Amino acid sequence: MKAVITGATGHIGNVLVRLLLKKGFLVRVIALPGESLESLEGLEVEIIKGDIRNIDNLSQAFQGFDYVFHLAGIISILPGYKKILEEVNVTGTRNVVQVCQETGIKRLVVTSSIHAFKEPPKGCYINEACVVNPESIYGDYAKSKAQATLEVKKGIQNGLEAVITFPTGVIGPYDFRISEIGHLILDYLKGKVKFYIDGAYDYVDVRDVAEGLYRLAIQGRSGEGYILSGQQVTVKEMFDLLGEITNIKSPNLKIPMLVARAVAPLSAWWYLVTKSKPRFTPYSLFTLSSNSLVNCNKAKEAFGYQPRPIKETLRDTVSWFYETGKAVIKTIK
Repeated sequence: MKAVITGATGHIGNVLVRLLLKKGFLVRVIALPGESLESLEGLEVEIIKGDIRNIDNLSQAFQGFDYVFHLAGIISILPGYKKILEEVNVTGTRNVVQVCQETGIKRLVVTSSIHAFKEPPKGCYINEACVVNPESIYGDYAKSKAQATLEVKKGIQNGLEAVITFPTGVIGPYDFRISEIGHLILDYLKGKVKFYIDGAYDYVDVRDVAEGLYRLAIQGRSGEGYILSGQQVTVKEMFDLLGEITNIKSPNLKIPMLVARAVAPLSAWWYLVTKSKPRFTPYSLFTLSSNSLVNCNKAKEAFGYQPRPIKETLRDTVSWFYETGKAVIKTIK
């Protein structure tokens, strides 16, 4: 079997490459010119330079392949990225859909986001029956993922063989580019986390997401969407688990959400001045205070999806950061 992966150098992407190679796939990846290939070093993959915004690049890459896993996209919790989000997440996905139809790909597997769904009231589960409507959700990133999802649905209505996945907050090892949550974990390991705020989110292991993508390529029903979630964890619980794993004291100082929200608008200014990523922006605070009660029963029933416990994921992530020298080695329980 042969698969093309867009966004293969990213967190989910490079883990999926590793999994598909173990499954005996011939793997081709599309990487931007000049993009770091560190996450793919030592892996037997064919690398084609290209951009999903360029249809000709995609046509050349998809020819003769069975599956396309579309993961390329821009993620941003900062304001001011609307244009690039639309160009890459929306137009790029539209291009992928078009070329898959033109080249007769066996199946397209698209990674959307849990944020593409309209959020139900707190206490109600987010599931695949929730509406995907860009006008009813908050944030440029979420809107772009909803619009991209609708582009795939249009393709499905026109006969495209495709499935859509909706991961929650992805976390885990092989985080070469250092994700938002990866930065937070590294800050914790470096002793920079001095407080916590109220709020919670659902986090899923990157390896479970990769397994889900593979299973849905083989077993998923075309035209369907599947949530790939993990475990709902509060900010305090996250830090306490990291404290248990590392012996680094978990912070006891709680910053009220109202105070955090009052300061958050300064995050863009802070980024410009320090060139360091702010952890708590208006969008991230909105996310942490929103409904993160997620149901992944559809994936469980479809292919036996079973996400691992968050503590196992955190332990493996911390170990990977230490092993790769991204954090100073300390005792791990």
